[in-house]
Amino acid sequence: MKKRSDINRMITERLIERIRATKNLPWKKPWSSPELVPRNLISKKNYRGINAFLLHAMGYESPFWLTMKQANALGGKVRKGEHSTPVVFWKFFEPEEDDNVQEDQPPRRYAMLRYYRVFNAAQCDGLKVENGPPAATKQNSDRSTAAEVIQGMPNAPTTLFGYRNACYRKSIDQIHMPNKDCFDSSDSFYETLFHECSHASGHSGRLNRKSLMESKGFGSEPYSQEELVAEMTAGFLCGHCGILAKVEENSAAYLKHWIEKLEADPSLLLKAGSQAQKAYDYITGYEPAPTPQIETMRVAA
Repeated sequence: MKKRSDINRMITERLIERIRATKNLPWKKPWSSPELVPRNLISKKNYRGINAFLLHAMGYESPFWLTMKQANALGGKVRKGEHSTPVVFWKFFEPEEDDNVQEDQPPRRYAMLRYYRVFNAAQCDGLKVENGPPAATKQNSDRSTAAEVIQGMPNAPTTLFGYRNACYRKSIDQIHMPNKDCFDSSDSFYETLFHECSHASGHSGRLNRKSLMESKGFGSEPYSQEELVAEMTAGFLCGHCGILAKVEENSAAYLKHWIEKLEADPSLLLKAGSQAQKAYDYITGYEPAPTPQIETMRVAA
């Protein structure tokens, strides 16, 4: 049984491997349409958080994934020599006995980080499955869905235009943006605005995200995590709206910076992926299926 730290490192190493191979950051080049979001072939449910980015980064045309057992049950077979991709999840447990819990209190539960392995449908033979729609290629069209996402953000911050640089100022809860015509495309404009809205989602009046509220700016401990959360959230939103995020920032220095951060703290990736999913859910108004109510959660080592 792998420890939580081992699972963090396994997932981080797998993603770093893909970054080095493709010279791209997965959250900077998301799926080009909602139909391409990685999802399970059986349940048809989308993978969430870091799982979505990791599976998408593997580069398969089909968005469908399944375990070896599921492939066999469908009459298919994973081809010899194919490698699986790990998917992480939290498993909740309830102790059999807990003398410290009062009779009128709900039972305490604890969570353990676990993983299982999946294969893409393209790695299997004998499966009847569509590969999904072709990737979108039109990058410069104005995205009405992107505008709708911005306009529909609950309890949205004030956004002011006419500034030289884009930023979110948490002290006054404002987004400052250059004018739209300063960007080389509508997609670039919305991608930047999504990034700043992602920061704004962490404000104390919204998600009260620790990495934003405790950040003291560049160089502070939560800063890197908050930037990663904003980049991933913007990636989720770009994918949601069919926007192909710009990748020219993925210079050798930029890639090296993130690889060093992830190697130094393997837990950073999973934490940021989880927070990015929450930010995406908040901004789009998506309500995921309810999770068990937990009075006290102990996280296994």
